[in-house]
Amino acid sequence: MTSKVKDYINVFIILSFAWIIALGGGYESLSYNGFPILIICMVTSFLVHWIIFIPSFLAKTEKFYDITGTVAYLVTLYIATSLTSYSSGESLEIRTKIIIGMVSFWAIRLGVFLFIRVLRVGEDRRFREAKKSFSKYLVWWTMSGLWVFLTTANALTLIINNKKLDNNFLFYFGVIIWIIGIVFEIVADEQKRKFRIDKSNKGTFICSGLWSISRHPNYFGEIILWIGIALVSLPTLHGFQYITLISPIFIYFLLTRISGVNLLEESADKKWGDLPEYIKYKKRTPVLIPFVK
Repeated sequence: MTSKVKDYINVFIILSFAWIIALGGGYESLSYNGFPILIICMVTSFLVHWIIFIPSFLAKTEKFYDITGTVAYLVTLYIATSLTSYSSGESLEIRTKIIIGMVSFWAIRLGVFLFIRVLRVGEDRRFREAKKSFSKYLVWWTMSGLWVFLTTANALTLIINNKKLDNNFLFYFGVIIWIIGIVFEIVADEQKRKFRIDKSNKGTFICSGLWSISRHPNYFGEIILWIGIALVSLPTLHGFQYITLISPIFIYFLLTRISGVNLLEESADKKWGDLPEYIKYKKRTPVLIPFVK
């Protein structure tokens, strides 16, 4: 079997997995023209990515990869919001509006941050080989479409259900967890940004601030904030919709096993693995969860 065939099989697997989650999340929920709104959101996420993929492949650039994710987040949120209001004929509840605001703020903040970073760095080495092949690059962009859909599936289902907010503990607890997560992510990103622009730190690793209690505090914050959203959405789910609780699980798995902690740890070991100070830093600092080795 050629690598090209394997790539297209991977695309099919990604789409099939997304379809299963969308079917479960769309269980007994609002529809538009006979199609569950969650499935429409899922299809939209992939379409946005594929539309931007074509010129990106032709130009052999990855500069629009991260910002495309942000656009897809915002477009799917808009579609879920608009179709829910139209199909139900009701106004959006306060819990729904809060979730829309939380996800929108996160998506815009992270998207702009990553876009500016890739413009400054000039190249994302992850795509150096992939962007030379249509099929391999398509897998990356399709995976990003899955990323957008799976991370928001929980929030989108809450929006579509649009249930009234009762004074339940999970709502307030979830919002607090989200705030902790987003603050962790923003502060960690800003600390690393300032560290990198300081020329005296060139060739060294950051071990100050939040980076002194976790080797990847930004990823910890990312995982935590999606757990918060899952907690907020939990009381609104029913039946097969509980499958959308895969959102924070997917984020954890992706950031620790596929495209995050594992790659950065490997890269750091190659750069500083022989340095006594780095060895000491690894021994005393947890990989992800602060104060927990």
